[in-house]
Amino acid sequence: MRILLTGANGYVGRRLLPELLAAGHEVICCVRDRSRIGLDLETLDKVSIWEVDFLENVTDSPQVPQADVAYYLIHSMSNSTNDFDALELKSAQNFNRYMRFSGIKQVVYLSGIVNDSVLSKHLQSRKSVEDELYRGAAAVTVLRAGIIVGSGSSSFEIIRDLCEKLPVMITPKWVLTKTQPIAIRDVIKYLLGVLLREDCMGQSFDIGGPNILTYKQMLQLYAKTRGFRVWIFTVPVMTPKLSSYWLHFVTSTTYKLAANLVDSMTVEVVAKDTKLQRLLGIKPISYTDAIKLAFVKIEQNLVISSWKDSRVSGRLQGSLKEFVQVPRYGCLKDHQKIEISDEEAVLKNIWSIGGMRGWYYGNWLWKTRGHIDKLVGGVGLRRGRTHPTHLDNGDALDFWRVLLADKEQKRLLLFAEMKLPGEAWLEFSIDENRVLHQIATFRPRGLWGRLYWYAMLPFHFFIFDGMIKRIAGKS
Repeated sequence: MRILLTGANGYVGRRLLPELLAAGHEVICCVRDRSRIGLDLETLDKVSIWEVDFLENVTDSPQVPQADVAYYLIHSMSNSTNDFDALELKSAQNFNRYMRFSGIKQVVYLSGIVNDSVLSKHLQSRKSVEDELYRGAAAVTVLRAGIIVGSGSSSFEIIRDLCEKLPVMITPKWVLTKTQPIAIRDVIKYLLGVLLREDCMGQSFDIGGPNILTYKQMLQLYAKTRGFRVWIFTVPVMTPKLSSYWLHFVTSTTYKLAANLVDSMTVEVVAKDTKLQRLLGIKPISYTDAIKLAFVKIEQNLVISSWKDSRVSGRLQGSLKEFVQVPRYGCLKDHQKIEISDEEAVLKNIWSIGGMRGWYYGNWLWKTRGHIDKLVGGVGLRRGRTHPTHLDNGDALDFWRVLLADKEQKRLLLFAEMKLPGEAWLEFSIDENRVLHQIATFRPRGLWGRLYWYAMLPFHFFIFDGMIKRIAGKS
């Protein structure tokens, strides 16, 4: 079966892809930026890629690959707090226009549970996308889920951050709202189970785990599962805006995503029936089992995908190709170089930078810069990295974004996503003479940009000199 997988490099798409391939399907990965696909060479050989942006207008006779089924896994909630609903609707409309030329028989859409009488803007947008997809030429199957629990999911990482960092929490009253979490592996089972089933076409189904919990209970059960306690006190005075800032500063989420999540956390997200569960013979796993399974993946460094690696977790919204060519003119640079003896060990150090390993020198200064960045609305250092030694193009790396990770060419190029009065790149490369180059490039934005660079020079002198020596194993 030929399957068009939109959002192939997103959190759910990255989990669904290997299962589709294992089942023998031919998969067309649909992405906005080919360079951010983040797949290993073996997987790339098994798929084809269609590079398309559904937010751009469709031509009269577009070139569209032929397929039997399309998965619609596109969301824009993290891009904006104001117009994400308009972006999501436009994306669905353009998707329908493209699909008229694809020959697909079924569209499978992963939506949100919309059973409450009053919906948040986020959930109302999901419902509007459903309605739009039903206007298309193909039969539609909608799976409505609540919080998805799995290693790397935004909800799981927020819960993890809160519990691990705050043993005592003063929380807003929305933590008493009921929800029905579902494990990512069960979501994948449902997505696979409805493929071209006649009895699932033209219908919407709620999917959820076996437990209906308040957000407070989810936090408490997480802590209990991990072997510690948290004390949670609710207050009625915390406004949605204050709650959003609270989530932003304490967890790795962006402010925009936090604001939209808080808006939805006042709405009960509970499945109305288990019809699809019975139809497909699926027995969902419990919330605590989902947590345990997530940590099996984390502890074995087998996290396939993380929401932090999506473009919405940072400020780099364009294609990676727009930034890979580091500018030469109008820039300020710090170029360090050093001869090395063990090339393999140095490459290993470069590919392990950031996250738990840190930045090799002056880590307290890096952490201070991360805290300052959070205070001014930036991403800070809390995103970390998905894998301790492996990097893909497009990965988040603390407050950097990986533009290019090419071990064969011995080059790693990062772009800064912290708040800056300009644009910054950090590059590591090894030349044919076994010399390690470390180049920090800054393109200032006006006078403030130049003042920022020169104010940082004393810190750069110590940090960059110490960092290259330790990466090279000389200190």
